[in-house]
Amino acid sequence: MPPERPLDPMSDDPTSAWPAGEADADAPTAPPRPSGAPRIVEAQELVDAISGEPALRVISRLQRHGHEAYLVGGCVRDLLVGLTPKDFDVATSAHPRQVRRLFPRNSHIIGRRFRLVHIRYGHETIIETATFRSEPEGVREDDLLITEDNTYGTAEEDARRRDFTVNGLFLDPSSERILDWVGGLEDVEGGLLRTIGDPAVRIPEDPVRILRAIKFATRLGFRIEDATWQAMCDNSRELERSAPPRVLEEILRLVRSGTALGAFRKLRQCGALAVLLPELDEHLGPLEGASDADHKRADGFWRLLEALDTHVHDGYEPSTAVALALLHHDMAEREADPETRRGPGGPPEWQVVCGEVLEPLSGNARLSRRDTGRARRIIYQQRNFTRVAGRRFRPNLFCLAEEFPESLELFRLRCEARGEGWDLYKAWVERSESASDLGGDELEAEKRRARRGRRRPRRRKRSS
Repeated sequence: MPPERPLDPMSDDPTSAWPAGEADADAPTAPPRPSGAPRIVEAQELVDAISGEPALRVISRLQRHGHEAYLVGGCVRDLLVGLTPKDFDVATSAHPRQVRRLFPRNSHIIGRRFRLVHIRYGHETIIETATFRSEPEGVREDDLLITEDNTYGTAEEDARRRDFTVNGLFLDPSSERILDWVGGLEDVEGGLLRTIGDPAVRIPEDPVRILRAIKFATRLGFRIEDATWQAMCDNSRELERSAPPRVLEEILRLVRSGTALGAFRKLRQCGALAVLLPELDEHLGPLEGASDADHKRADGFWRLLEALDTHVHDGYEPSTAVALALLHHDMAEREADPETRRGPGGPPEWQVVCGEVLEPLSGNARLSRRDTGRARRIIYQQRNFTRVAGRRFRPNLFCLAEEFPESLELFRLRCEARGEGWDLYKAWVERSESASDLGGDELEAEKRRARRGRRRPRRRKRSS
């Protein structure tokens, strides 16, 4: 297992934690192995640990029909560090149509930029099966961004064109051996994350690798190698050229990772947060020379992510709407305050402010209206938890609203982050349980009272 690194989760100063690119004296520095000479290690225990996985059946069938096939990427890496892989990917010499013919009933070809085959077992298990790739053709020296990646190659070429050394390992279940052309085994053993090849080339090829590097480093506790970190900092602006839906998907993965606190701090340190979520980055204040108010806002946000991580470790997975609401709630509160508002004019109604803060992300990332609208309502409803019952507010009806469970999730995280309001949260839990037990007549009576409370009083006619 990689060594643990000290980290001050509450500090917004990048020098307060171990620097992402600081070299260790004992860190491995072995370059990728010479062409055609993989390092081979026995892996019987790893294969025994996954003996029932459908991916092994896929590999067996491909090999029986004369094709090379291996487990590859994250599943091999996770097995080596003692984690249970969430999914299993297969790399093979067979082309997509050849794979499709071997699995005619449970497979289909997907992708345009990167064509591969999804092989389905049951309702939930999908084995992603990709053909060995070589370096893509037609990449200009002045523009390294890869827009198409369907140039097929050998197993070695495929390993060398992957992103990070720890993701370039191949596991052959039939021979129970790991093949390593890129020095990935040394880096797994040393807890080091680095690109395969020159990071000044590999990061601009696919800037989303910046987010992936942060995800792997924080999830696995790995240190990011100096040159790789520098390339991430130098090319963070290139994220603007990546497909917005793909970028949003990686952001949501970081939120749900259980290491969101460390991940977002690294996003901020390398400049990626200012590109992806500029309003949030500005809200947190400058990295250097921050005021007391900046530190207070940043501290509140980091504590919110810390509370989220705690629940993710217990099995909680926030929906897309809750994740977006969590990232934007504090900004909405700031914009609704006349003394701290940064937008033009005085603060509009709370509902309008909630929409304002989500609008930039909604347009840039092409979010669905459903997720955007739901996130806006979750933020809007946070004030209901401290609202007094009366003619215009019926707590029982609020508890029965469609977004109430997700709104309550965010309120719980906010209470834990602030260290206050827990009794209020528990009271709402009890109130929601009581509301769910209301009979039809009681519920209808509540609705009638709410309608009467919303009616405007009639103006009295003046006497002549």
